[in-house]
Amino acid sequence: MLDQGRLRNAAEKAWCATKRATDALILARTGEEPRTSGQTMRMLRRLRRQDPSLEPLRARYAIRQSFLHGACFYDGILEPADDIIADVRETNEYIRDAESMSSGWSQD
Repeated sequence: MLDQGRLRNAAEKAWCATKRATDALILARTGEEPRTSGQTMRMLRRLRRQDPSLEPLRARYAIRQSFLHGACFYDGILEPADDIIADVRETNEYIRDAESMSSGWSQD
């Protein structure tokens, strides 16, 4: 999407990937998969109370939800473009971090 200059679409795709990675983390840790982004945020907050090391990811999730999903996709705010492109590209790092926080986790 970025290569095609479709910044709004790229922002929404990055948001969707962020949500799915977070949902996978929650599923790995709780055995439950959230259906909505509201459920994802509530469950992530609950997990953060149990494991404070999740706070940086929770904060990043909230920022990405507000900016990529809310401002860029819904409101069409696509400036400054360089910031949006950087946030879209940062999605890979977010996914890796969520994955590492879920791997080896036991629900015991």
